[in-house]
Amino acid sequence: MTALRGLWPEMQDTCISLGLMLSIVLFMGLARVVTRQQLNRPTAHAFVLEFLATFQLCFCTHELQLLSEQEPLHPTWPLTLTYFFSLVHGLTLVGTSSNPCGVMMQMMLGGMSAETGAMRLLAQLIGALCSRYCMGALWSLGLTKYHISERSFACRNPIQVDLPKAVIIEAVSSFIFHSALLHFQEVRTKLRIHLLSALITFLVYAGGSLTGAVFNPALALSLHFKCFDEAFLQFFIVYWLAPSLGILLMILMFSFFLPWLYNNHTINKKE
Repeated sequence: MTALRGLWPEMQDTCISLGLMLSIVLFMGLARVVTRQQLNRPTAHAFVLEFLATFQLCFCTHELQLLSEQEPLHPTWPLTLTYFFSLVHGLTLVGTSSNPCGVMMQMMLGGMSAETGAMRLLAQLIGALCSRYCMGALWSLGLTKYHISERSFACRNPIQVDLPKAVIIEAVSSFIFHSALLHFQEVRTKLRIHLLSALITFLVYAGGSLTGAVFNPALALSLHFKCFDEAFLQFFIVYWLAPSLGILLMILMFSFFLPWLYNNHTINKKE
């Protein structure tokens, strides 16, 4: 009984954090419904939906990062939360990418115009920064003992390896995730969301302790804005250039190299 009483404050703080995340998911869902009903212009509609999606993703990840830094009740608890909220985002953010790399991939593959891509990138940037400042205001209320406003103004450097290794980790994570995103399009929606959530959880498990395994420039900006201010070049290379490099390599491989290799092999067989 004494042990349970000792655990109760920790459980209470965890429940408050989970409640905040689920509340923002519901609120953003309501905002998306209103947007679809009230906005008739496709450009404004897409901009607002991308903004709301990025805001939701960044907000929940801020709180998830806070929970992961606490002493977990079980070692797999942070990964369980990562999987669960990846499912939630996959189910609620359909039609948006919340990731500049996803927009880049669609633009390079010809599925999106440059104007639409630029508009979505702007929406993601604004959503990422707004979520950061909203989290700072929320943490200043002190709803849990972990909600401290100073957190949002401090650089908590997640890079635990040297620069070349960090670049490789983020580039490979981006390559793997977006390759799966591209090739799972024919899979049934419900199964695809579970597969992608499992993949995200695996990538976080594999690279989370080394670089955070973010592979999302907008999310990285929101999570580590102060670090960008203090060590811009390092964070720009690791969290912006490396994921973009992963996208570029993926497109070169699947759109050019593998088809060329297949055609070459076919010609040689005929000869």
